[in-house]
Amino acid sequence: MSTSMSQARFVPCGADTWRDPYGMYASLQDTDPLHHVEDGDYWVLSRFADVSHALRTPEVYSSRQGLTFTYGDMEAIGLDEAAPMVMLDPPEHTDFRRLITKGFTPRRVESIEPEVRRFVRARLDRIAAAGGEVDIVAELFKPLPSFVVAHYLGVDEADRARFDEWTDGIVAANASGDPLGAGEAVSGLFDYFTALIERRRAAPADDTISDLIQIMGDDMVAMIRILGFAFTMVAGGNDTTTGLLGGAAELLTAHPDQRRLLVDEPDRIPRAVEEFLRLASPVQALARTLTEDLSLHGRSVPAGRKVLLLYGAANRDPREYGADAARLDVTRSGHQHAAFGFGPHHCLGAAAARLQGRVVLEELLSRFPEFSVDAARGTFAGGSFVRRYGTLPFTPGPDAGPREDGA
Repeated sequence: MSTSMSQARFVPCGADTWRDPYGMYASLQDTDPLHHVEDGDYWVLSRFADVSHALRTPEVYSSRQGLTFTYGDMEAIGLDEAAPMVMLDPPEHTDFRRLITKGFTPRRVESIEPEVRRFVRARLDRIAAAGGEVDIVAELFKPLPSFVVAHYLGVDEADRARFDEWTDGIVAANASGDPLGAGEAVSGLFDYFTALIERRRAAPADDTISDLIQIMGDDMVAMIRILGFAFTMVAGGNDTTTGLLGGAAELLTAHPDQRRLLVDEPDRIPRAVEEFLRLASPVQALARTLTEDLSLHGRSVPAGRKVLLLYGAANRDPREYGADAARLDVTRSGHQHAAFGFGPHHCLGAAAARLQGRVVLEELLSRFPEFSVDAARGTFAGGSFVRRYGTLPFTPGPDAGPREDGA
């Protein structure tokens, strides 16, 4: 039985309600594709075509007023005067993005693969040594992206432990909807990067902070922008990759035939990562603000209203992906997905996320081809925008043991 428009209702997810938001998404797509949420006075787009169009039209769907469905959030967190790159619109966004693209070229991303692979192998060694069930989020899926972000930002090895603590605090506060709620962590991170910027001015290194200093100069605006970029990488580059890895592990456990295909033919893994990105959609939603009146699906929305773009719904829209849109198919090809967005705000860290997904799956399936995760006992992190496991019980399976190379 179809759901009537009056019954279709969007409720922001968080914690355990992330377990299965897909029935809600389907109801919105089928019956109310431009949905009004009265409590908060914002609108919701759920179909792939609409979300894709909005992402490619920043002149209408602006990032300038923040990416949540809360009005005035930029001013509340003190970012209205020095917005990070993700909260800029072209041409200002285009100019700033051009400055930092150097650090995220495919060649530079590929250069960190050996370090990522060593990190993953060391963590899998720890899991094998444990000899039983572990929390794969705590052991691998959470520490890895923190390691990669620290590498990009030039955090010294001796400072990684403190950086991880700050990262944990900021990611948790960001998930709760209060990105500056982790006051001590934010203060510690800003103090650290203020000092790091001064050190890199005197002695540049091969990291993104050094690149930005060279390009942007040393005035106060440049300092604020560099600090904002560092904060954005910490807040946005960690939990999203954790969400991808947890979602992939869940899907592979639920679909052993698809897992066996990747075990037998590991060359399929890069393509499979795209399917995991589509179905897991770590970033489930972000908002934009209308710069002009909108007429769509027989409804009208005035300029100045926020519109929430449901990436997680768009990536499972049967209008785009066919009747089997909700099914895992690691050989699927020919379709784009919205996991990294489209247009000028396409995720700058996409190549790094893909690298981590590929390396983890290559090593995990090689080492523990019969692994399983207990999704029913897993718990989800809070927050209304990123779907990720906070804990996920993992069993290595019967083949767990030292690698043949002894490394």
